[in-house]
Amino acid sequence: MGNVTSNVAAKLAFFPPDPPTYDVFRDDYGAQCFTGLRADSNVDVHLLDTKVGNKIVAAFWRHPFARLTLLYSHGNAADLGQMQDLFIELRAHLRINIMSYDYSGYGASSGKPTEFNTYHDIEAVYNCLKSKYEIKQEDVILYGQSVGSGPTLHLASRLKRLRGVVLHSAILSGIRVLYPVKMTLWFDIFKNIDKIREVNCPVLVIHGTEDEIVDFSHGKRLWELSEDKYDPLWVKGGGHCNLETFPEYIKHLAKFLNAMERRSFSKRIKPQLSKAPSITDSRHNKCLIFGKR
Repeated sequence: MGNVTSNVAAKLAFFPPDPPTYDVFRDDYGAQCFTGLRADSNVDVHLLDTKVGNKIVAAFWRHPFARLTLLYSHGNAADLGQMQDLFIELRAHLRINIMSYDYSGYGASSGKPTEFNTYHDIEAVYNCLKSKYEIKQEDVILYGQSVGSGPTLHLASRLKRLRGVVLHSAILSGIRVLYPVKMTLWFDIFKNIDKIREVNCPVLVIHGTEDEIVDFSHGKRLWELSEDKYDPLWVKGGGHCNLETFPEYIKHLAKFLNAMERRSFSKRIKPQLSKAPSITDSRHNKCLIFGKR
C-alpha cells in the first residue's frame, strides 16, 4: 500500500510540458542559448552535469546592480521556455540576479523527473553559482514554487548561511497534498514538514487562501514551523498558479528582499513579524501588470 501511494504521489507531482516549449542550441559565438530569448536578455545558458549523470538546463539572468541572487525552483507543470518573461520582469523590478533551471526530464534537461533527481539538480545549480559566478552562500535566496519547495528546502536544510528562503504555494509533503495525514509516512515524498525545522535563515511564505491544488493550510503550517519567520503573505482569493498577478505579491517580495539586503550576518536581527498576520483582500486590487507602474 505504501509503495502504491508513494508512486501515485510521484506521478501527480510531475507534469513536464510535452513537447518542451524550447530547444537549446549554440549561437554563432559558440555560447549556449535557448529558443525565444531576446538578444538583450542578458542571460547565460548552461548545461550542467548532475551527480547521477543527467544534464540539466540552467539560465542565469544577470542584473548589473544586483546584490542578491535568487535561485528559483519552478512549479511542476512549467519549463524555462514558459517562465522566461516572468524572470525578466522579476529581475527588473527586484534588481536581483536570478538563477533558474529545469528539473531532470523537464524542457531540454535529460533524465527522468523524480524527487531525488530534483535534489541532485538543485545541488548542481548551486555549485554552478559558486564556481562560475563566485556567489557566496550569504548572498543567495532560495525560492521554491509548489513542488519546487521540495528541492528548495532540501538545499536550505543543508546550507546554514543562506540569506533567506521564499516558499510560494509550497507543500508540506507529497502525500499530504492527497490525504491530510497527521504523521510523516516513510514512503512519502518531499517531506518539507520535517525539513523546514532545519532551516535557520528567514523564511517568507506566500500562499493563496483559495488554492485549489495545495490547500492554504500547507503554507500556514510551514510558516508556523519556521524558526526564523518573516511576515507572511496570505493572498485572499489567490489560487495556486496566479499569485504573481496580485499587486501585493511583487510589493511584499520586494519588501522581503530589501530587508534581506540590510540583514547583518555578524549580528542576526529579528525578522519582521506581526502578531496577527493580515490576509490581504484581493477584491479591491487590480491584477499586477509587470512593467507598468
